[in-house]
Amino acid sequence: MKLKVNGKEAYFTTSGREIVKDQPTIVFVHGSGLTHVTWVLQTRYFAFHGYNTIAVDLPGHGDSEGPPLKSIEEMADWIAELLNVLEINKTSYVGHSQGCLVGLEFAHRHADKLELLALINGSLSMKMNPELLQLAQDKNHKAVDLMMDWVHGPLGQVGGHPVPGLSHIGMGNQLVSSNNNGALGTDFNACDQYENGEVAASSINHPTLCIMGKHDRMTPKKVGIELASKIKNSQKVIIEDSGHMSILETASDTKNLLKTFFKDGVK
Repeated sequence: MKLKVNGKEAYFTTSGREIVKDQPTIVFVHGSGLTHVTWVLQTRYFAFHGYNTIAVDLPGHGDSEGPPLKSIEEMADWIAELLNVLEINKTSYVGHSQGCLVGLEFAHRHADKLELLALINGSLSMKMNPELLQLAQDKNHKAVDLMMDWVHGPLGQVGGHPVPGLSHIGMGNQLVSSNNNGALGTDFNACDQYENGEVAASSINHPTLCIMGKHDRMTPKKVGIELASKIKNSQKVIIEDSGHMSILETASDTKNLLKTFFKDGVK
């Protein structure tokens, strides 16, 4: 589905369902250099179980018109404006990796629009390795290769994709490579420059679920635990078999955790 946000064409998927005004809404926001496709194993379930699901392509990613946004704050405001265009007053938010930083800032800047918050493989900040950042800004494909190796845990490294014939690393490589307009470098720089995580997290009063992977090397579980400790009304879960890509490596576990959270989160 496409519409105009801030004068630019924006794409998101609803898993083929119409947006129903009296249904609860969940917005899904992807990580650096990626697209809405990373959520396909979660969004379809919720779309067919009573939720409006909006899995976005951030500007300059996938089928959304560019250029990529240069800061986490801009991304958070873009999500808010998308909701305004759709005339959705309240939403729950699910973010992965960079999408967690956007979620923190969205909850901080637009608290009136938020119901529940789920942060998957997140942290308060994401300082980038300088060499990796430079490779990404130079649009060097080695940055994609390094990223794919680093973000996957044991399951992702040896296969384990729930769709026969696909591999986690191969799929991720293809997704990131499809954004050939410098999106990965812009995203990495936005993460590297973001410094408001602790302030944002401390301001959040909404029920929050923090999911982390035991084998996550990008945002190790200790930083996920630190993130959860800064949010007043939060719970944390560690997925034993997962690396940084919990939404793909352990898609069913992640979906079930979200399912329970959205069922029980609002009291």
